[in-house]
Amino acid sequence: MRKNIVAGNWKMNKNLQEGVALATALNEALKDKKVNCDVIIGTPFIHLASVVNVVDKNKIGVAAQNCADKVSGAYTGEVSAEMVASTGAGYVILGHSERRAYYHETAEILKEKVLLALANGLTPIFCIGEVLAEREANKHFDVVKSQIETSLFDLTAEDFGKIVLAYEPVWAIGTGKTATAAQAQEMHAFIRRTLAAKYGQEVADNTSILYGGSANASNAKELFSNPDVDGGLIGGASLGVDKFMPIIEAF
Repeated sequence: MRKNIVAGNWKMNKNLQEGVALATALNEALKDKKVNCDVIIGTPFIHLASVVNVVDKNKIGVAAQNCADKVSGAYTGEVSAEMVASTGAGYVILGHSERRAYYHETAEILKEKVLLALANGLTPIFCIGEVLAEREANKHFDVVKSQIETSLFDLTAEDFGKIVLAYEPVWAIGTGKTATAAQAQEMHAFIRRTLAAKYGQEVADNTSILYGGSANASNAKELFSNPDVDGGLIGGASLGVDKFMPIIEAF
């Protein structure tokens, strides 16, 4: 059965000491709580090894926010999937809209990153989603389907079963806009139908699909109550325990 997941994406925030303090505080907040979802925090690369050491791995998973599309070699400044895995992190966020927009990551590049992540035992949290112009042109379904097909549909059903998807309507990230619960459910149901057509209903039913567009404490419960919304990829609201915990507790 698919899992409910609340994943925090810290993006380029928190120095090392602040990041370790935040992870420690979240770990403390979860210590005596029984929550109905998996909790993951996506930290900058330099935090990974330190954060892994201060969290209870049974309570909190740790994700990198990216990895390289190469195994190793003369790629100054890059961090490989093997390096990420060696820190003890179990997840990697791939294909985030910011990586696509600012760093021009293509479907081919992302395909390589997914393969390397899987080869190193990492669970990819693979992001998909449309920009405002695409939504207004009624192309949002086509865009999302294409992003899934071009980067993921060469995988075997077994390997695809190791992927977590995160739908992020790009027009709802950091803008204060949020897709309505109905819009989120509509897209998540479409994604699940797309997966079923390729891999069969069982794989589709077992794939966790997270919502990633300005989810917060006030709208999380409504979003997560949808049958095809299995949690959230949370940005700004994951940077403080007081804001992140109510989202976790929305399940």
